[in-house]
Amino acid sequence: MRNGTVVVVEDDPHIGELVEMYLRRDGFGVVICPSGEAGVETVRREQPRIVILDVGLPDIDGFEVCRRVRAFSAVPVIFLTARGEEIDRVLGLELGGDDYLAKPFSPAELAARVRAVLRRTDAPAGPGPLDDREVLVAGRAEVDVGRREVRVDGSVVPTTAREFALLRFLAENPGLALSRAQILDAAWGFDWYGDARTVDVHVAQLRKKLGTACTITTVRGLGYRLEPGPGPS
Repeated sequence: MRNGTVVVVEDDPHIGELVEMYLRRDGFGVVICPSGEAGVETVRREQPRIVILDVGLPDIDGFEVCRRVRAFSAVPVIFLTARGEEIDRVLGLELGGDDYLAKPFSPAELAARVRAVLRRTDAPAGPGPLDDREVLVAGRAEVDVGRREVRVDGSVVPTTAREFALLRFLAENPGLALSRAQILDAAWGFDWYGDARTVDVHVAQLRKKLGTACTITTVRGLGYRLEPGPGPS
């Protein structure tokens, strides 16, 4: 299909058929998987543009599927769930999810969110044009714009598209206190609709991955600041 493939991991055939119908109208090819294990293997085989992932699956849950997929792919993931508690949303984001939609949902809204996530992930990371040869410095970490990768002491540190965009924005503005709203606009795009908590979750993930290579300081009541000097050894 002209817009690429979407893998839908959903055990309810009625929901799967409805989602497939709306996505095919938008020009996507759709592959439906009724279980988590099948979903992981299908993502590996199909290399889709995006994954729609139900949390409540009959074998392994959607969070475990996402965890396994993230071991080999940065494909965007939208979670579907009947559970709307904040703890589930935060866990989904921590595992690298890009959006979260609670059941029951409008299939038209889901299709709109698919388009929005793909606009964000397909666009150049960051708020403005940069020379693709540019390598930004964040403490002992390097943000390679052209290669879309982060390196610490020469070794690549795997990051999701959103983590990369967030770190790039901070590295473009070292020493400046940046609000969560500014970070969301720059790294997620102006069409993002969600709460600012997603910034906190992704910053926490970056801190875990980068360790002492750079210092991202919390600015109480506002947001975050990347310290311009090298991180502690």
